[in-house]
Amino acid sequence: MHAPVPPRPEPLVRIDRVSKTFGAHRAVDGVSLDLEAGSFLCLLGPSGCGKSTLLRLLAGFESPEAGRILIDGADVTGLPPHRRPVNMMFQSYALFPHMSVGRNVAYGLQGLGLGRTAIAERVADLLRLVRLEGLSERRPDRLSGGQRQRVALARALAREPRVLLLDEPLGALDRGLREETQGELRALQRRLATTFVVVTHDPAEAMTLADRIAVMDRGRLVQAGSAADLYERPESRFVAGLLGDVNLIEGRLGGGRPDGRATLETGFGALVAGAPEAALGPGEPVVAAIRPERVALLAGPGEGLQGTVTDAVFLGDRIRRQVRMRDGTLIRAASPVSADPGAGPGTEVRLAIPPEAVRVLAP
Repeated sequence: MHAPVPPRPEPLVRIDRVSKTFGAHRAVDGVSLDLEAGSFLCLLGPSGCGKSTLLRLLAGFESPEAGRILIDGADVTGLPPHRRPVNMMFQSYALFPHMSVGRNVAYGLQGLGLGRTAIAERVADLLRLVRLEGLSERRPDRLSGGQRQRVALARALAREPRVLLLDEPLGALDRGLREETQGELRALQRRLATTFVVVTHDPAEAMTLADRIAVMDRGRLVQAGSAADLYERPESRFVAGLLGDVNLIEGRLGGGRPDGRATLETGFGALVAGAPEAALGPGEPVVAAIRPERVALLAGPGEGLQGTVTDAVFLGDRIRRQVRMRDGTLIRAASPVSADPGAGPGTEVRLAIPPEAVRVLAP
């Protein structure tokens, strides 16, 4: 007999068919999403897709017209922010300029009934946590951007929320500091095992930070999963183009194969692909999503799709080439420098693309 499968634990947060409208604009449209305790979720999408509105609905700063929000099994949909086990760190950091670092962090502890000694100890612990020891008496205007970000983070963590909400927390930092702070934020979340929900429009940031990404578009949740899931197995043209460089090749679905794979008829030849993501039949228009690093360049005569290299760009760890196919279609291929075929512009090449690298999507 097989051992019984243990039931999945209840999610810490359940967003159940939540909608929010501003005038004629549907900012959030029937979104359902579960968050496990201790997870790190990124809400990702372009400006105006509804991700910040969804964060504010979680925080209690907005009320939905439909749907429910549950935290630890309790319905918090109608509760104000201060009665929810969540806290929010705003993009602007919202530090009090007239208060010292220590007093800014202590402000988050007001209303908990703690004595002065307990508050001082908690502030010291938080400043150690975010590596700001010795800066308790400084004012925010004497701190760097990264230090101000950490003060805001310490203040948001002061009340030990079950869920910490962060709205574009790294948006004000320059590139170098942003990359450094991404690692610090991820390490901090792992150490605390607090559930983090971060809003970002930067796919690279979402892939660096999160163990799960929820992609939104025009108020709807279009796909959720790990960075690898979304990158390797996008379910739509939108998701494929959002996360990293991708070749999107239009064609028509051919007949099925005995091995269950599909064929894609294009102007430059036939591609063998995995099974289509949608229920599509032979002859229907489709789009193949192929990552450049999955396209291999072969020199010399032999089988393969024929093309001519038109451009080659050195990118440090890889060389990206553009290949013009016989019908004019341009395909990008990225080769590691250590295994580069050395094909310059004007070189005739063959492309080899494994079937598992070809995702067939609805157009």
